[in-house]
Amino acid sequence: MRLIIAEKPSQAQKLAAPYPSKKKKDEIEISSCARFPEGAIVVWAVGHLCELQEPSHYKSEWKSWKYESLPIVPDRFDYRISKGKSKPFQTIKKWLHDRSITDIIIASDAEREGEAIVRLILRLAGNQKPLSRLWISSLTEQAVDRGFAELLPGDQTVPYYHEAMSRACADWLVGMNASRAYTTLLKTIGIEDVFSLGRVQTPTLALIVNREREIKQFVPEPFFEVEATLQKGRGTFKAKYTLGKTTKLKTREQADVVVSRATGTATVRSIDKEDKTEQPPFWFSLSGLQAEAGKRFGFGAKKTLDIAQKLYTKGWISYPRTDSSFVTPDEATLFPQTKARLLKSAAYAGLKDVLTENPSRNSRYVNAKKVSDHYAIIPTEACGDVTRLSGDEAKLYDLINRRFLAAFAPPAKLEKTTIDLMDGDDLYRAKGTVVVSPGYRQVVEMKSKDVELPVLTVGEALTEKKVEVLSKQTEPPKRYTEGALIMAMKVAGKQLDDEELIHIMKEVEGLGTEATRANIIDGLKKRGYVDLQKKELVPTDKGRLLIDVLGDSILASPAMTAKWEKRLHEIGQASASAAEFIEQAKKMSIHLVEEAKARVEAANPEGYTIEARRFGKKSAARPKAASFGVCPSCGKGLVEHPKFIGCSGYREGCKFTMSKQVLGVGIAKDELKQMINGGQSNVHTFKKGDKTFDAKLYLEKGALRFEFI
Repeated sequence: MRLIIAEKPSQAQKLAAPYPSKKKKDEIEISSCARFPEGAIVVWAVGHLCELQEPSHYKSEWKSWKYESLPIVPDRFDYRISKGKSKPFQTIKKWLHDRSITDIIIASDAEREGEAIVRLILRLAGNQKPLSRLWISSLTEQAVDRGFAELLPGDQTVPYYHEAMSRACADWLVGMNASRAYTTLLKTIGIEDVFSLGRVQTPTLALIVNREREIKQFVPEPFFEVEATLQKGRGTFKAKYTLGKTTKLKTREQADVVVSRATGTATVRSIDKEDKTEQPPFWFSLSGLQAEAGKRFGFGAKKTLDIAQKLYTKGWISYPRTDSSFVTPDEATLFPQTKARLLKSAAYAGLKDVLTENPSRNSRYVNAKKVSDHYAIIPTEACGDVTRLSGDEAKLYDLINRRFLAAFAPPAKLEKTTIDLMDGDDLYRAKGTVVVSPGYRQVVEMKSKDVELPVLTVGEALTEKKVEVLSKQTEPPKRYTEGALIMAMKVAGKQLDDEELIHIMKEVEGLGTEATRANIIDGLKKRGYVDLQKKELVPTDKGRLLIDVLGDSILASPAMTAKWEKRLHEIGQASASAAEFIEQAKKMSIHLVEEAKARVEAANPEGYTIEARRFGKKSAARPKAASFGVCPSCGKGLVEHPKFIGCSGYREGCKFTMSKQVLGVGIAKDELKQMINGGQSNVHTFKKGDKTFDAKLYLEKGALRFEFI
């Protein structure tokens, strides 16, 4: 009889579903059948049952958080059964040592962490029996039975276990040492809180903090456009004054001169039409699904993953923790079944006549070279009816289904039109798009800014109903949403200067993995480093303080992760040594402990207020006492920070800030107070690019403005 070890109870039920079976309290018994002539027992873990031992397991002096006790570098790494997980472990151990069991099938999720979950149990339970591996991307009965028919040899996936263990041990070393070092050292300068640091978590926090800095230091630049409203029959359309390739004018005076030249009539000089083909979108990887669900529904990254996991467990979609948006030719053979099953639902029945294409022969979707462990997130051939779901589950399932079905529809055909009109020597340009054939757009909802222009002829004269100046200004970068941060983590290597590191980060796809990014973001929120305000991630004082203290430390950069992820990937491919990697991680941990002392000694924590989660009280990091009056946006008090003045109502959502430096020019405190109270600064000479200009500064609706002299 064979023993099948699943990762969780729901997965165990799916693995037994194709065969005659009987559910018992702690296991499922599969009767003798063609696939299992001697029968089988299915048991399950409940996620990770085993965890690394605490530091005190190795040395008693490592129990308390003291800088003098660091670094924590054990000679070996030991594991223990996680608290509350003894019962499932004992059940698995009992069956492992049962004489009726001949061999073991590892049937956890087909990825590195799934490999580690079961192999650690086998290690702690003292297994000596032969192993094989079930490796599937779908829990449909057909996929499960095919997987059991094509089991991999047990030693084929051992490198994935070594990779997962190497990652866990290295992250433990960095986390334990850096977290204790910075927490204990920051306490010596009056900051009472626990600061958790990590190889992926900390550079991710740096992305959020650095974006906030860019926003706060951003100085809007005014520009102007001239827009003409032109009459054609009973309708109107708009065209913008264009000089060269731009519609932007630097001064109001320039714009007013253009308006003054308007004669009331514009003549069509040219009409340029261009046909465009718009392909259906790619299928979803996990990060793509998280980004799209965040945009459309406001879902957090973890929420999207949790819902997708439920749909996978139902057997309705493929494995969600994937980094690929392609499938293999083998999976493509099931497309007709999946499509037919989806079209039985009232939600998609009306799309039948639109779905005329066959994506199984399209390399945009089917490419075995671009599939590693798992293929794209698509509905399975056993997918259920979306109308049986409700709420958020229905929304996400419908999103996945429609993205899949869009590949069966033809591309959308668009006609882009550019019309140039002349008013004297002034050129006005109108641009529009007409959807000639909607194609796949009938399947998926597309946010479109298409503008339809009237039918015109060259030489036609049109009346200018209105010619006006549009006053605009450049916009600061946007804060990250969770979906946008997921995508930023994928391309985090772009911030590096080293060409080799950029290449490595591209290879390993940035910070974290498809499976871990959502939990990293969730951890930043739980640890008080970031708040979620109106779906945007905003760093707290605690988060900003930590990144300020770290400065240019490798811990706050993607560089260390780049090197480590490359080596971890090589360990997973059995082309690098796990032992050598752990030794490097130990050396890095020692360096981080030594570096922390110098960085905290050089820190300037003034102006930050930290919510002390460990001690249950607020820890004011020596805030400056200078009063700047009340916030012009919300009326609360203002607080001075090292580089800007900010509102004390920041946590309640007030976004008012005022930089102490504008375009490299320092602004005195008295001037800042004048501006806050409705006045202006002194005249300063500013430099932008190669140009200099004189201006006063003032506030308008909470935003900084220039009054040019």
